[in-house]
Amino acid sequence: MDRKDQIDTFNRFTQVSRETIKGLMLYEELLIKGNKNLNLVGNSTINHIWHRHFLDSFQVIDFIDKNQKTLVDLGSGAGFPGLVLSIVAKERKIPLKIKLIEKSKRKINFLKEIITKLNLNASAIYQNVEDEKFYFNDDTFVARAFKPLPKIFELMHKKAKNFNKIIIFLGKNGKDGLLQASKNWDIKYKQRMSVTSKDSFIIEVSKLIKK
Repeated sequence: MDRKDQIDTFNRFTQVSRETIKGLMLYEELLIKGNKNLNLVGNSTINHIWHRHFLDSFQVIDFIDKNQKTLVDLGSGAGFPGLVLSIVAKERKIPLKIKLIEKSKRKINFLKEIITKLNLNASAIYQNVEDEKFYFNDDTFVARAFKPLPKIFELMHKKAKNFNKIIIFLGKNGKDGLLQASKNWDIKYKQRMSVTSKDSFIIEVSKLIKK
């Protein structure tokens, strides 16, 4: 699928405005430029940004409660899904603040550049979430290509005392990961198949209790 077809597909699925498409085009331009030195996305996906990254990120917007105030993007990296969600929230006039947590200082600078240029209601926070003294005050999280499922659950259990829900992108081994996790955790979740890959799906975990 070439770039034009990717953008057309994105447009049909999302129904966003021309202004939002222009914002994403600027994001794409800066991402391609920054990728040369920052390793923001895999080389195999650099020509499929609209499908593999933009559309993939966009699809979780329906998991977001319109009354929700903040959302924490764990290990944001190149800004997926956090920055895409912030761009869409801006268009839909959803007063959602996105917190992009990232342990790479250079990637933080990239995220800040996008936030500034697109005037987004987001902040890039330089932090390793595994630091012993670090804890979350937030209640809602999203994780895409962050850490293995058991590690994510442990982090939420130990560091997110106000935990309400977390949205997690899972790949082809996701079902096995959930099965293994259920041996140690009491999990309540909703599941939706990914629109960008038949082998992937997304879960919204609203209950997480260690057995």
